[in-house]
Amino acid sequence: MALTHWGFIYTAAGSGTGGDVSVVDTGKCRTVLVGVEKPEEAIEVARRLVGEGVQLIELCGGFGPVWAGRVIEAIDGAVPVGTVGYGPEAVDQVHAIFS
Repeated sequence: MALTHWGFIYTAAGSGTGGDVSVVDTGKCRTVLVGVEKPEEAIEVARRLVGEGVQLIELCGGFGPVWAGRVIEAIDGAVPVGTVGYGPEAVDQVHAIFS
């Protein structure tokens, strides 16, 4: 099975309620990018994405493993959920951005 529809949820200050949605559609793969103000908003967004037929969901590095687990639980493991990770060489820089 080829990947034809997936979602990426990221945190961004100023995102609208329900998430700011952008879509990139190559004709062979549809990517739905959703920005949320707070991590807890990802729960409903993930449920919506599953309802729309995404095959997998990725979360930006701002979520971390706790929120990834909450999203997986909220969608009952319907699709794979992954997270962006940063290596030790980037920890200080990432911390500076999010602190």
